Amino acid sequence: MNELILLSLTAASLGFIHTALGPDHYLPFIVLSKARNWSVPKTMWITFISGVGHVGGSVVIGLVGIALGISLNKLTFVEEFRGDIVALLLIAFGLGYSIYGFYKFLKNGGHHHLPNFLIPKNLREIKHQVSHGLEEKVDETKLTPWVLFIIFVFGPCEVLIPMLFIPAVQSSSTGIASVALFFGITTIATMMFIVYLGHLGSSFLKFKSKEKYMHLIAGLVILIAGLGMHFFGW
Repeated sequence: MNELILLSLTAASLGFIHTALGPDHYLPFIVLSKARNWSVPKTMWITFISGVGHVGGSVVIGLVGIALGISLNKLTFVEEFRGDIVALLLIAFGLGYSIYGFYKFLKNGGHHHLPNFLIPKNLREIKHQVSHGLEEKVDETKLTPWVLFIIFVFGPCEVLIPMLFIPAVQSSSTGIASVALFFGITTIATMMFIVYLGHLGSSFLKFKSKEKYMHLIAGLVILIAGLGMHFFGW
């Protein structure tokens, strides 16, 4: 029983460290919640679902690997490959969202500050019809949360599978379940806590005059997170 408690606490600790040291676990939610004007409940729900997908993907791979007798080295390689895939997905999403943010910037009046040759022809004729005193409408787009969810399903939990192998060697189904549960709860709770703090902190900052930049900023932050994950192993 003492071994099980120690294993569970270790799994929980690794879940916290794994999440807190990975900016890709929370930065996309923070910047998108601000750019798309998500409420706190919506932000927390999207973070929670994405966290479940993130942990669940690695748990399923680990359990299938254990059941089929696949070696730890091969499963570790699979997780590393998934890490490369999710980094590329984040880069692609960040790049695409940056382009969208730049378009929104131009459409919302930013084109007045750019040289004429940088402005698409159709936007040259668009007048700035949105008053600076109006709040951006609440985002009703369903696509962005799903994109985040899919990316996080691909996202690996590199430290989880080696932890699952420890009780698996001892044929302890209770140990396997305990490791998965404690690691999962801690990971998701840490994601939600940091995202909540980031969302709360951003609400105190004065973004009123910079609202037209927010989508572009969100895209660039996600792009940087993806590049950091790909090149520096964040």
